[in-house]
Amino acid sequence: MKKESLEAAKAAYEIEYECIKEMTKYFDEDAFSNAVELLKNAERIGASGCGHSGIICQHFVHLLNCIEQPAKFISPAEAVHGGTGFLQKGDVMVFASRGGKTAELLPIMEICKKKGVSIITVTENLESPLALGADVVLKQYVNRETDKYNAQGTTSSTALCMIFHSLQTALIEETDYQNEQFALIHPGGAVGERLNNKHN
Repeated sequence: MKKESLEAAKAAYEIEYECIKEMTKYFDEDAFSNAVELLKNAERIGASGCGHSGIICQHFVHLLNCIEQPAKFISPAEAVHGGTGFLQKGDVMVFASRGGKTAELLPIMEICKKKGVSIITVTENLESPLALGADVVLKQYVNRETDKYNAQGTTSSTALCMIFHSLQTALIEETDYQNEQFALIHPGGAVGERLNNKHN
């Protein structure tokens, strides 16, 4: 391996570490509390994003399902071909878009508004269409991506993941979710074995 490659790999840890550390300065307690309240009370939760944001949304959906908050990733392509039928009045839709202008998400936002679905947007751009049209906006902070061109969705994915992780962590407390519940729905793998051996 080239010396430059090794140095770049090590620097990636520092870049992402600095990003997470800086994110706490942008933590808006009121906005976060409002987002948690919406998610806690929603019968169904949708999430959508494109590219890396969409992939992290799929992770968020799984986290929500793991604490029995019914959620589904709604593909931007499928959403405008009937996929938003999953959402009903009073439900919540989460949009993730670093720039807040992702064209594929804008029609979905309009559908949500007409259906009475609350909107949470996670974005770096608080003046963007997806932010201005949301009920709650959570600020995403990104110092820079880890590659030398500052182009790949690396640090930005980590930042989005961190926001979603903190939401799930808060929801566990707010809903008084119990490990026994998780043991029931997660019998598989080493985690399932540990959980169920403990509670049998």
